Amino acid sequence: MEVYFDNSATTKPLKEVRDEVYYAMDEFWGNPSSLHKLGVKMQRKIEELQESIAKKINASKEEIIFTSGGSESNNMIIKGVVGENNHIITTTFEHSSVLNTYRELEKQGVSVTYLKVNNKGFIDLKELEEAINKNTVLVSIMQVNNEVGSVQKIKEIGRLIKEKSKRAKFHVDGVQGFGKFEIDVKACNIDFYSVSAHKFHGPKGVGFMYMRKGLNLKSLITGGEQQRGLRAGTENTPSYMGMVKAMDIAYDSLEDSYNHVKNLKEYFIEKLSKIENVVINSPSSEEYSPYILNVSFLGIRSEVLLHILEEDNIFVSTGSACSSKASISKGSYVLNAMGLEPKCIQGAIRFSFSRYNNLEEVDYTIASLEKALKFLRRIKI
Repeated sequence: MEVYFDNSATTKPLKEVRDEVYYAMDEFWGNPSSLHKLGVKMQRKIEELQESIAKKINASKEEIIFTSGGSESNNMIIKGVVGENNHIITTTFEHSSVLNTYRELEKQGVSVTYLKVNNKGFIDLKELEEAINKNTVLVSIMQVNNEVGSVQKIKEIGRLIKEKSKRAKFHVDGVQGFGKFEIDVKACNIDFYSVSAHKFHGPKGVGFMYMRKGLNLKSLITGGEQQRGLRAGTENTPSYMGMVKAMDIAYDSLEDSYNHVKNLKEYFIEKLSKIENVVINSPSSEEYSPYILNVSFLGIRSEVLLHILEEDNIFVSTGSACSSKASISKGSYVLNAMGLEPKCIQGAIRFSFSRYNNLEEVDYTIASLEKALKFLRRIKI
């Protein structure tokens, strides 16, 4: 048996998605900027895709910009908004594409406030309110944390920012949320929203950014006037079509998938509760995504356990794939930000699910874990 429990790192592209990309490369291969009918056909298709995405988040097609994924979208938003003498706000456990971009701007003299999170992975709304000042132009807060799955109160945060400042814009990293949770950008007062297709069984290297109508950004990529001059370069229509196909499939079973994965996570936690020296860092509750289960195996080095599970064809992670090599030597910065004890951080494994996982895979993983932990605790690794 092969068990893939690393779906927060990436998901396997669906056959329907692969077929859609193949079809698009055969049927929609023209350049959307061309003036002839092949170009017109391409441009119409792109607008149709933008409209499909917009309907899912209560936006308009003009507010959807295609990108290469979450990291580009986050960089484009942050660097495109921030200027000299500005103040920006984020949290201490955002994705590295947000945190490292903030740190880069901080070195350039931009004022940055890093909001702390509590031991459950949530910000204090009062602290956010007090941090916003007359120079604040951007607040970046993720919808769902990629390591522990804490789901921030996005609607409350958006309302608070709107009430406190007319200048500050609200940027939400939706990479771990889109395709799993409903999101209404208008109701949540979201100004910018970033998404990556490979997190919901779409192609890699493609995503989109929502930008509220009336706003503008400095472009990261200059050149042609594609996508209203915001992102130069010939559009990757086949990948866009693959992403929208994956999106449609995800949204068709949004509630069923949520309930399936919730049952899976609860079953996994029940089985883990019978194993000694195990700490659940992301319990089964409405505050956390059912798609992510972070567990500390006390007295164990997580990377050693990861590779033993790998020998049984079980694939998990020690944290964010974008930061996993750094986390081996320093420990997860997300768990550090939550104030977890060193022994919990050292032994932390992330299991992340999709609607295609099942209970049999959980049973197989539990059996492998019990065997591995018995061995590792005997030899004290």
